[in-house]
Parts: sequence; structure tokens; C-alpha cells
Amino acid sequence: MSGTKIGGLNASKTNREKHGEDFYKRIGAIGGKKGEADGAIKGFAANPKRAILAGQKGGSISRRTWSVEQRKQHSDRMKGLYAKKD
Repeated sequence: MSGTKIGGLNASKTNREKHGEDFYKRIGAIGGKKGEADGAIKGFAANPKRAILAGQKGGSISRRTWSVEQRKQHSDRMKGLYAKKD
């Protein structure tokens, strides 16, 4: 049952049985030390501008589309909100 809470718990149990009770502690420590020892900064931390551009690109590409009816309903709602009130 991958992708479920039960599947995750089973995977955790299996990993602890195969690799020891401190498995997650050890792999977390390895990940935390990456880049520290050799002074290398990796990933987006090395280039914040690139991170900004990636976020903008991801945010601008929406996979959600509106049907014609949904777009009309939204347009009508917005017109109602911004209509001049006497």
C-alpha cells in the first residue's frame, strides 16, 4: 500500500528492521552534513535568484483550467464585487 499512511508505517518498520533502530537518525545526519564539511553550498541555497525564477515559472504554469461556465460565473462574481454602489 504505497502512498498511504499504513504503507508508510510498514515501510518505516521494514527499514528499522533491516537497517537498525537508528536508521532515520543516521540518514538525517548524513543529509544535514552535506555541504558543510567541504564548505560547498548546494542547491537553491547556492543561487537564490535561480530559486526565485524557478518558483515564478512553476507558479505561472497552472494545470487547472476553467470551463466556459466557470469562467463566466467568476466574471459575473467579480463584476458584482467591483460594481459601483450608490
